[in-house]
Amino acid sequence: MIEYSLKALTAEELSFKVNPIKAKPDTKFEIKPLFSRQIRHANENPKINIVILECKIESTEESPKPFNLLARFVGVFEVQNMETDEDRRFFAINATETMFPYLRAAVSNLTADALINPLTLPVVPGSTIFPDDRGGSQYTLNLDPKIVN
Repeated sequence: MIEYSLKALTAEELSFKVNPIKAKPDTKFEIKPLFSRQIRHANENPKINIVILECKIESTEESPKPFNLLARFVGVFEVQNMETDEDRRFFAINATETMFPYLRAAVSNLTADALINPLTLPVVPGSTIFPDDRGGSQYTLNLDPKIVN
């Protein structure tokens, strides 16, 4: 059975930038964070896995946003008995669930510290953030606060 433990967690990059957008005071912006995750083995020790979890909000011409935000965390995990694809999937989901609350707090803090309404990401199971983790279910992460995930 797979065993893992978090050995270190670092905020590798945290950034917030206000975008000068001319908009009416009651304009509503659609803020859809993009999440990414990378998992790799340390070259010097195959039991060490490095997980990079990132949340990004970027303004584009097609979809202007009032700000750009980047929060990237790096977690170092010691993993034992990870032998099958199912073990790797299990680890990916659980590493995401372990790190996501820190990423969520960073996004809220970055926006609050910028003196705008804090952006609070929903509390979600780790298996719902990335399509590869969902398996056969077609669950979609919804960031609308009026809809329960």
